[in-house]
Amino acid sequence: MTIQEAGQRVEELHRLLHRYNYEYHVLDQPTIADTEYDQLLRELVEIENRFPELLTSDSPSQRVGGTPLAHFEKVEHLSPMLSLGNAFDEQGLRDFDERIRKMTGEGNVRYVCELKIDGLAVSLRYEDGRFELGATRGDGEIGENITGNLKTIRSIPLRLTEPLSIEVRGEAYLPKKEFARINQQKEERGEPLFANPRNAAAGSLRQLDPKLAAERALDIFLYGMGDLSGLGIHTHTESLNFLTHLGCKVNPEFRRVDHIDGVIEYIENWQSKRPDLGYEIDGIVIKVDDLALREELGFTAKSPRWAIAYKFPAEESVTVLEGIEINVGRTGVVTPTALLAPVSLAGTTVKRASLHNEDFIREKGVMIGDHVIVKKAGDIIPEVVTVLTDKRTGNERPYAMPTHCPECQSDLVRLEGEVALRCVNPQCPAQTREGIIHFVSRGAMNIDGLGDRVVTQLFEAGLIRGVADLYSLTREQLLALERMGEKSVQNLLEAIEKSKKNSLEKLLFGLGIRFVGAKGAKILAQHYLDLDAIMVATEEELIELEEIGMKMAGSIVAYFANPEVRQTIEQLRQAGVNLSYTGGTVRTAGVVESPFSGKTVVITGTLETLSRSEAGDLLETLGATVTGSVSKKTDYVIAGEKAGSKLDKAEKLGINILDEATFLSMSMK
Repeated sequence: MTIQEAGQRVEELHRLLHRYNYEYHVLDQPTIADTEYDQLLRELVEIENRFPELLTSDSPSQRVGGTPLAHFEKVEHLSPMLSLGNAFDEQGLRDFDERIRKMTGEGNVRYVCELKIDGLAVSLRYEDGRFELGATRGDGEIGENITGNLKTIRSIPLRLTEPLSIEVRGEAYLPKKEFARINQQKEERGEPLFANPRNAAAGSLRQLDPKLAAERALDIFLYGMGDLSGLGIHTHTESLNFLTHLGCKVNPEFRRVDHIDGVIEYIENWQSKRPDLGYEIDGIVIKVDDLALREELGFTAKSPRWAIAYKFPAEESVTVLEGIEINVGRTGVVTPTALLAPVSLAGTTVKRASLHNEDFIREKGVMIGDHVIVKKAGDIIPEVVTVLTDKRTGNERPYAMPTHCPECQSDLVRLEGEVALRCVNPQCPAQTREGIIHFVSRGAMNIDGLGDRVVTQLFEAGLIRGVADLYSLTREQLLALERMGEKSVQNLLEAIEKSKKNSLEKLLFGLGIRFVGAKGAKILAQHYLDLDAIMVATEEELIELEEIGMKMAGSIVAYFANPEVRQTIEQLRQAGVNLSYTGGTVRTAGVVESPFSGKTVVITGTLETLSRSEAGDLLETLGATVTGSVSKKTDYVIAGEKAGSKLDKAEKLGINILDEATFLSMSMK
């Protein structure tokens, strides 16, 4: 085969594979068998391997590939990805419509209604019709380059039907079936489950290795283009049809309506049909259809005036509180959990809800046998909203917190200044087990495959009594456990071996020293560099470090004075666990110039694009000190959704409060 013949065949294979992919993943109408598709793809890969100069970025062979990234690069959107204003009831929608009509002088306005997909907003950039770059929304101006991960989504065309250079927008999501499959796998491996499909989708697209993202069958609906000039498009409806023409997947349930009553009818229809969809939605997006009217209406600083998102109300259900279960955590805190008659809520079956502590039970007036209203806060966390006292029959029973630990029968105490009951027996098996679960968790030693279930199995089988025992587990011991096959055991042993190389701060955090969180562990590791130095440090020395107060210093000294702790450290040393800091440059003050240099910052609530730990790491690189409590010394509070008492305190103290978009914008300066 000559290079010319190879080029012609590659172009033909591109055309065929793009077409078959579109028929399968967008139209859901496959025209060839999977085996035939795979055979054509193998042929393409073989030609590209023989003639590397024929490999292009839009080749169907490039859906999954490339080496894992060290980090995501920042990328600027061609036009801002703004957020939408919200409406929560019919009156809010009618107010929106009235504002539109007043501003434009129109007697009636046509709208387009679209399902609000509960996923992750992304932008896709095409150059001459080829998919070149994909990014997260970020702060609306600047996102993260996740091109490799987006290529794994089969419904994203790598080549448009026309050679256009455009930026399109959409929502990547995880179908309900795939979400259930992933969580079933996690449960079998004893790993923490994803809370909802949105979290799973976001986590998948932020994997640094595209091969990991490809293991999850993500999908996407595209809903708009950044710049429509020169395309002869005059309405949003036309733009959606044009996206379909280009080979993009558009949600077919959109509908153009002639007035606001049509909007309300559309919402009522989909609110009842929501559970029947194969994907999660959390509302309806309403947009002015006429693009000329949009131009006239313009934008506010944060959102377009011509669009609004109607958010479905948090789903509530009535159920019976059948009992209260007590759980003992790794620090000895005793937490009551409501056991509920199973009830369907926001697409899942809810059987349990946290009751937090004794004061919460008393304030709510909770009794066993009560009918209670339960809702999912943010469609995620089940919580008891209120007790329906009018449904009481007289058979309900008051609940009293236990006086003794349910695991070791030691007296429970309530320490001064705390609301929680606590078991203070250091030999309590529940605390030991929970301590091991913490030790292997992602933020600590990050041992994949050692979830709650597996740790409990090991504990109950007498194979582990402390964290050091993990490093002496054998293949034969693990194979004897239920639901542990050859592959699972091999992966687990490799993960345990890999964890030995972790930097010191991971080990320190994993040991679960009271008052020492991930931040404190990192400060200690960066300053002392090895564990032996920390073990002999005095309270006076420790207090001199930033953010190490008297409580933490006293806890650290007391912890390492315990002979059993020292024995555990020696066992870890003998097992080959690293006891030194390998995490990078030792922290020094004032080396980064940014708006956050030398500032004290508190993060509260749930951020949209970053986890709290990621935001904390970013702030540290910008020279900030991240603390967990608000005081007069705090310079900034970064507040996400459901920011609580910390935000209230910051407002009272007059502290500068930043939303996530502002924080990210400032971090770029």
